[in-house]
Order: sequence, then structure tokens, then C-alpha cells
Amino acid sequence: MPTSTPSPSWSPPLALARLDRFLTAWMARRGVSILRSTIGILFLWFGSIKLVPGLSSEYEICVRTLGTLSFGRIPPEVAIVMAATCECLIGAGLTFRRHLRFTLLLLFAHMTMTFVALGLFHREMFVLFPLAPTLQGQYIMKNVILLCAGLVIGATVGGEDTPERDGIPATV
Repeated sequence: MPTSTPSPSWSPPLALARLDRFLTAWMARRGVSILRSTIGILFLWFGSIKLVPGLSSEYEICVRTLGTLSFGRIPPEVAIVMAATCECLIGAGLTFRRHLRFTLLLLFAHMTMTFVALGLFHREMFVLFPLAPTLQGQYIMKNVILLCAGLVIGATVGGEDTPERDGIPATV
């Protein structure tokens, strides 16, 4: 019984390799821009809802953290506006690619403050320290990803969204 062989004009491995190269090149060209924009939009979104009383689940921890760090000198209504403004500035800077060095400085400072809250209120952040974070603790701990994303974005501040602009070879 004769076996059928695929036509020489069609080769699944070659077609998949071409698709892989295309997608990889597209991600290299667009990935950091998409990362920067989506994180910016999220910061704008979460910052703006902090300005509307009762909408942000982070209100309480935010005002308590800033109140504790200021030894009670920052009233809750000022603390929440400060945090919201900071988040909106980060969001606008990332979304519209403006003043990225300053924006990233704000991002790193803001994220540091969230980790301070994790330390200050660790009894509320963990069911079993340090193995089982509460939902609030998980919400804060995911900021590690935002810090790492900030590092990636920071690597592109000087120009294009790829490291090759500085003669640094891209590694895969």
C-alpha cells in the first residue's frame, strides 16, 4: 500500500517556524509599549477610583499607612488624595510616555510604600505569616510584578522600546 507524502510546497514545521519568527519579532517591537500602556491605564483607573469615596478597596490601608508614617500628621482625606494623585501621575506618564524617568521614580517610590504597609500591618496581611497571605496581602505582594515591569520599561527610557538602540544585543 503506497504511503502518501506531504506535498513539498507545504511543510508544517517551516510554516510554524515562520509564524514563530513573525510573532517573536512583533512581540519584541511592541511588547514594552503594550506593557507600558496597559500598566499606565491600570494606574490611571485605580488612582481615579481612589478619588471617589467608597469605590477603592485600598482606601483603609492607604490612609492607615500614610497616617502611621507621618505620625498622624496626614489626615485621611489628604492621604487618599496624595495616593490617588501619585497613581494618576504614574498612569498618565506611562500611558502618554511623558517624563518616564520621573514617572518610574514615582512608581518605585509608590510600590515601596505598598510594601511598607505589608510590614506595618503584617497581622492583617497574613493568615499564617509568611506562608498564607490574606487577599489584601496578595494584592500588595503582586506589586513585585509591577516593580519588575518598571525595570523593563526603564531599560527603554532613552529611546526606542528595544535594547538594540544602545548596541545591546537582544537575548532570548
